[in-house]
Amino acid sequence: MEFTEVVKGRYSCKKYSDRPVEKEKLDAILEAGRVAPTAKNLQEQRVYVVQSEQMLAKIDEVTPCRYGAPTVLVVAFDKNNVFTYPGEKRDSGIEDATIVATHMILAAYNEGVDSCWINFLDPEKMAKVLGLPENEEVLMAMDLGYAAEGAGALPNHFSRKEIGETVSYL
Repeated sequence: MEFTEVVKGRYSCKKYSDRPVEKEKLDAILEAGRVAPTAKNLQEQRVYVVQSEQMLAKIDEVTPCRYGAPTVLVVAFDKNNVFTYPGEKRDSGIEDATIVATHMILAAYNEGVDSCWINFLDPEKMAKVLGLPENEEVLMAMDLGYAAEGAGALPNHFSRKEIGETVSYL
């Protein structure tokens, strides 16, 4: 698929069928995250693939936004392995994990797999119910699967501001 088709066509799916994501497609999605750039190439991301009914139920304890997806990726980062920027006020953890997640979301659409970025969750509760190490911070969860019949983009999804409203040349 052409890149412009991927970035313009992808939407947040909010209703999934029970069709599982094929291993080859899941592997391609995970590989896109693996090769995503990170500050100083620290690769502090941690991606957890959740597919068992038991673990999906734990996801449901933390967020109402799984929408029946058969696979959820939880993206976290190792807080002890981040680059601290000059000024000591920010580090690369959140942005690096965001780049990884974005690569995987776009790769999913390219593979014909629907997704939804879940940020309606308490990161600490998510880490706790999944039993993640204390040094890891959850950024988000990502639904993966195939849209159920009748699912589609929200009505305002394709509405965009003119580029002049969001871009300035200095």
